[in-house]
Amino acid sequence: MTETAPNRADIWIDPLCPFAWITSRWLLEAAEVRKIDISWHVMSLAYLNKDRDIPAAYRELLAPAWGPVRVLIAAQEQYGDKVILPMYNAFGERIHHQGRRLHEQPDAGLALIAEVLDECGLDASLIEAAGDASYDEAVARSHHEGMDAVGDEVGTPTIHVNGTAFFGPVLTKIPRGEDAGKLWDGTVAVASFPYFFELKRSRTGDLDFS
Repeated sequence: MTETAPNRADIWIDPLCPFAWITSRWLLEAAEVRKIDISWHVMSLAYLNKDRDIPAAYRELLAPAWGPVRVLIAAQEQYGDKVILPMYNAFGERIHHQGRRLHEQPDAGLALIAEVLDECGLDASLIEAAGDASYDEAVARSHHEGMDAVGDEVGTPTIHVNGTAFFGPVLTKIPRGEDAGKLWDGTVAVASFPYFFELKRSRTGDLDFS
C-alpha cells in the first residue's frame, strides 16, 4: 500500500498574539493524529498595525513587540528554521500561560527574551537584536510571505494549508486529540476548493489556553 504524503501547514506567528498561540497549539495537537508537515514563520503585529488607526492602549501594547520578532529572525539567520518553534514555545509559555507583559516595565521584554535564549541554549548575544532596527527588513519580508497571499482582510493567525492561505482559524480554546484532527480535516477540505473564501460568526467567550 502506498503511504499518503503528509499535508502541509505553514503558520505565521508573533509571540504576543494569543489567537496565534491557540491556533499553533491546535496544529501541534492535530499533528499527533494526522500526517502534517508544519513549518513555522515570523510575522509582526507591530508591523501589521504600524499604519493602522488603532486605540492608543493597543499601540502601547505593541510598542515592545518588535523585540521578540527581531530576535526570532536573528536566531533563524544564525541557527536555521529549526529554532523558531522551541523559541516560540518558550515565549508563549511565559506570555500566555504565566501572564508576563512586555510593556509593563521598561526592561520586562529584555528579561523575558534573555530567559528564552537561555532555555533554548542559544547565543545570549542575540538579545542585542531586540533593539536593532536593521532586522526589520527581514521581519517585513517574512511577514509579507505569509500575509500577502491572504489579501487585504488579513490578521493573525494566518496559515497556509497545502499552499492555500487563510486568516484563521480563529479559536478560543485548543482542540485536543481527535477533535483537533477533525478540525484539520475540515480545514484541508475547504483549502482544496478554489472557490471557498469565508465562513464567519461572532466570537463569544474568553480565551482558554488550557
